[in-house]
Parts: sequence; structure tokens; C-alpha cells
Amino acid sequence: MADPSSYRPKPGQIPDSPGVYRFRDEHRRVIYVGKAKSLRQRLANYFQDLAGLHPRTRSMVTTAASVEWTVVSTEVEALQLEYSWIKEFDPRFNVKYRDDKSYPYLAVTMNEEYPRVQVMRGHKKKGVRYFGPYAHAWAIRDTVDLLLRVFPVRTCSAGVFKNARRTGRPCLLGYIGKCSAPCVDRISAEEHRELAEEFCDFMAGRTGTYLRRLERQMQEAAEAMEYERAARLRDDIGALRKAMEKNAVVLADATDADLIAVAEDELEAAVQIFHVRGGRVRGQRGWVTDKVEEITTGALVEHALQQLYGEETGDAVPKEVLVPALPDPVEPVQEWLSGRRGAQVSLRVPQRGDKRALMETVERNAQQALVLHKTKRASDLTTRSRALEEIADALELDSAPLRIECYDISHLQGDDVVASMVVFEDGLARKSEYRRFQIKGFEGQDDVRSMHEVITRRFKRYLAEKERTGEWTDGESPNGDAGAAGVAGTGADDGSGPLTDVSSAPLSDGLKDEDGRPKRFAYPPQLVVVDGGQPQVAAAQRALDELGIDDIAVCGLAKRLEEVWVPGEDDPVILPRTSEGLYLLQRIRDEAHRFAITYQRTKRSKRFRSSPLDDIPGLGDTRRQALIKHFGSLKRLRSATIDQICEVPGIGRKTAETIAVALAQAAPAAPAVNTATGEIMEDEAPDPTTGASGEPVTAGVPDERRGQET
Repeated sequence: MADPSSYRPKPGQIPDSPGVYRFRDEHRRVIYVGKAKSLRQRLANYFQDLAGLHPRTRSMVTTAASVEWTVVSTEVEALQLEYSWIKEFDPRFNVKYRDDKSYPYLAVTMNEEYPRVQVMRGHKKKGVRYFGPYAHAWAIRDTVDLLLRVFPVRTCSAGVFKNARRTGRPCLLGYIGKCSAPCVDRISAEEHRELAEEFCDFMAGRTGTYLRRLERQMQEAAEAMEYERAARLRDDIGALRKAMEKNAVVLADATDADLIAVAEDELEAAVQIFHVRGGRVRGQRGWVTDKVEEITTGALVEHALQQLYGEETGDAVPKEVLVPALPDPVEPVQEWLSGRRGAQVSLRVPQRGDKRALMETVERNAQQALVLHKTKRASDLTTRSRALEEIADALELDSAPLRIECYDISHLQGDDVVASMVVFEDGLARKSEYRRFQIKGFEGQDDVRSMHEVITRRFKRYLAEKERTGEWTDGESPNGDAGAAGVAGTGADDGSGPLTDVSSAPLSDGLKDEDGRPKRFAYPPQLVVVDGGQPQVAAAQRALDELGIDDIAVCGLAKRLEEVWVPGEDDPVILPRTSEGLYLLQRIRDEAHRFAITYQRTKRSKRFRSSPLDDIPGLGDTRRQALIKHFGSLKRLRSATIDQICEVPGIGRKTAETIAVALAQAAPAAPAVNTATGEIMEDEAPDPTTGASGEPVTAGVPDERRGQET
């Protein structure tokens, strides 16, 4: 590990002008390329105290052994030179987008004497017109098959074309009218090229001209009583319309634009691009990258623009590029794009209207791409095994933590304080083991006390189960009253069968209930992870110490810098950013946070939708809804007599008396006032299935319902 001070240039040596800099390692390999408006100010940021640097930046400067720079005259030149050097040196610490697939294009080889329509992948060639990219090659072939009725352009390979010229017989497409057969001189090279240009014009979005021309020809043929020709033209028009329907109109003003969206977390980012031509989505592509350096969304967008348009010129760069965040500064990037196109390019963030709605669709695709990437990465057995081994090495554990439990606290300004417990076995989520807690020991906001309470309650339950089954090795239970734990909900089953330990061996009978289901909290983890830093870790360790448990490791993951904290240590453990162990810990922490905040929102929505009818014993949702439907409001129900309440189907006299007494004892809420009109609104009881606005209220996704409240 190099000391950055050993190769730090003297302040007077670094020019205060735009430029591009390169960090090299001890073997003279370029490991990072960057640009700056002021080289002196930017490079000074790398040579400050290592403790103040982001862990990823710290890793880069300690790997480097030298730095050099090149001065340029403008920021646009710096952008161009940075892109060239990244392509040339492929630095390991730069953001490098990698395609999640090799996207196919529809290509027309206008550089040949007889242009050919075909599917192409890989690098683009000079003189070839490209359309796309498409998600699947079959989508291109379907489109081409429809268009060949109207534009019978050559699609055969060079070998087939030469053989047809030699024999004087066209291929099958020539016989069925889907090729103009220039190979046997049915049309000249000039006529075939004109046909190929019309094909390109139609694919570029200029569709109205050809449709109107065909409709006019169809009318003329019908008036001349050439009905067969009119029918053929009618079918051609239908084929063109069907090809157009494959790309729905998304922007009404026939816009040519590219929309770029970014989904990111602390370690990775996914980029999705929609190519809109003539107001229609003509293609889509996506990338995923590791965030090797600390980088903003605007900088991610800038790198995406470099990769997307670095080799493009002319119309391949659209008039408008819509992004989620602008690079800083934006002027050099916009000038660079305009130079690639040869005309003005607008680079902006859509704020409203159809373009903003389409951007939200692109953002959803980016989120899905990131989730899919993470799912594929997490499902790999070798990767999971390596992640567990890295965690064990970093925390100095005796063996890999095959069962990990993670805890998170969630609240809204101190109200509805809840906690979550998620379980990962062998690196995979075990959702049937998820649990959720209400904080009962105190009121208000205190994450440290909340964490101590949750860990105490969870492991008191574990000790109680262990004591009841007689599993103590010394014949005595440790300190702490196991019976003081909170009451758990009913055990949950996710349909995956009986719970097994991570070695796939069946649980002992002592860990099962009489019906064979696994007991709640009966199986201890090897590692407890808490969402937070030193205070939360200390609280969790203190709870275990008070219970006399000394065989469970504890750590915390602080979100700001992804630092791993262990009890009793003043400095965190810094896992390499390429570490699979760090990725697994982050994924577990994020799942605990998601589960906690979903439960907290559910509790909050239930509190907002509460009604005096909720507290009446024996009155379920069906009869509550029947009462409100019959009387129309809670106010009218409160003023009804017992006989009137008995008129509601399913409500007997005893239940009606209970309802009347309960509503009489409940203090009516203050009347709601419409602030716009001053009108006192009717005291309506909300429908238990909807919120105050009448919108459906969901209590979480199905897999979250498996978590049981404790």
C-alpha cells in the first residue's frame, strides 16, 4: 500500500487550468482517469488526510504510485480526452458500464452496391444505417417480414446473392414477392438503392408519406376496376400499420429523443435508455456498473452519455436528451453532444407532461434491471459461499455465519416505533422466519434503547425455548427471566416445507412444536447484524451480555460509508468495495430496512383509519361494513336506537346493545372542516378497506405478511 504523500506533487507544480489527469500504479498501469475544470483544486482533494476520504477513493490513492496530467484549453476538450483515455487504458477504478446483454440492431448496408437489410450486433460500421437497438432479434425479423411486402429490399447473404446471379434464379423470397430480386436484374442497382432509402425513411419515422401514397394508389386502382391490385395495396397498407403498431406512440409531437434513467445504491448503478424516434419507442438498452468511486447521479449520467455517444455522429445523436440529473457543469457536456451531432442538442431534466411520464417508465425499468442484477448475483452458490467466508475473515469468526439475523428500527418522528428481524440462511432470505416488533418499553424516539429492547426480547424467547426443552449443558439457565419476553404471534409457513438448518439436516424434535412446525425463536444465529454504528452495536452486545449469551457475534453496518462496526472497537472494519461479503451485508441490511418501514407504514395507516367500532368485541370487518352501509355514517349510527341497529342483517339484539353502549362511551371526534369552504363535514366512518381519500390501502406485499408481530 503506497503512501499518497510519497508521490504528491508540489502545489506550485499543478496548473490552475482545465485538464485530464491519470493515476498510475507501481507497474505504470493507468488505474484512474479524471477531468477537472481546475487541475490544482481537483488533485488537492485526493491528497488530504486519508481518514477524510471516501473508502473507495482511499483505496485508489493508496494503490496508485504516481499521478500525471495533461493541460487542455477548454472543458469540452477535457471531456473528449477523458473519454479517449478511458477507452484506451480501461482503468480499474473508473466507472465502466457493461451491457447486460448484446443488443441487436436492424441494419441497412447502404455502403454496398445492393443494400441489404439484416440483424447486426457489436461495433457499428461506417456507411451502414442502424435502427434500434431492439430487445430481441425476433422482434426485428417480425418487423422486417411485414415491411418486405411494401419495400422488397434484399435480405440474403453475399453467398446466396452470388449464387443467384450465377444461376439466373432468385431465392424463394424473390418468387413470393418479398424481394425485388436485383440478383437477376428484375430492377437496377439504382432502383434497388432508392427502395432501400424508402425503407430507411419509413423506419426513421417518416411513415405518413408512404401511407398516403399507397392509399391514393389503392383508390386509383379501385376506380380503374383493377381490384386485385387494389386488394394487394390494401394488404400492403395493413402490413405497414401493423408494423407501426409494434411501436406505440408515446410522445405526440413526433419527438426524436433519448431518455436516460439511473437506479443506484451505494455499490452499483443500473442505467436504462429508451430511444424515441418520431414519437415512438424504437429501442431500449441498459447497463449495470460497479460504483468504484464516490460519484453523484449527475456524474453517472455524464459517464453514460460518454459511452452512449462517444462513437456516434450525425442523426445518431438526437436533438433532445432527457436525463434524471444534469452533469456539473452541464455546458461542456451539452457542447460536446452538439459537436457530435453537428447541430444543437438539448440536454435537460423533464419536469411535467408526457416526457416526465415516459421518464418515470424508464426509471421503473432501471429499478427492475438493478433488482434483477442483484437477484442473479445473490443466487449464485459460489458467490454466496465466498461472501460468507469474507464476512467470517473480516469479523474473525471461527466459521462462516450460515444463519444471519439483522435488526432495524423504524418510526415517524418518534411515533409508531417498530423493529424488524430478517433472517438469511446460507446467504438467502428465509422469509418465513421474519419477525416484527412493537417497542413497548418506552415511548418516543431512541434507536439505541429500542435496539436493546428488541435484542433482549428476541433472545429471551430463545433462552425460554432452550430451557423448556432441557438443552442446558450445565443444568442452569443464564441470567434473565425468560418469561418476561413479549408474546409472539402465530408461526408462519411460506410453503417451503419444514424448517431445516443450513446443513440441510432435519431439526431435532426439541426445535419443533407438537404439530411438527419449527418453534419461534428456537434456532440461534451465528451473527447478529444491526442497522447502525457504534451505539447500536454496543446496545445489542450489552443485551446479549445481560442474558449471558457469549457465542453469537454482533456487528453493525453504518449506511453513510458502509462501515462495519464490531463491539469494543474504536475503528470500523472496512471491507473492499469489490467484496462479496460487503454486498451480502448491505443486502441483508436493506431487506431489514424495507421490512421495518413497511410495517411502520401499515401501523400508521391503521391508526389513521381507526374507528370506535374497531374496539367492539365480536364485531368483525363484515358486520362493521354492513353497519356503515346501512346507516351511512358513524354519526347516524351513534344516534340510532337498539331496535334500529337490530335491523342490520347479522346484528342480534345483544350485539346491538353492545354497540350502543360502546358508541355512547366513546367520545365523538371533533367535526372535520373543509378549509376551502368552511363547511362542517359529515362524521363519516372510513371504510376499513380504504383510506380517508377512498384509495385502497394495502398492508404490504404478500411476502411481508409472513412476518409475525411480537
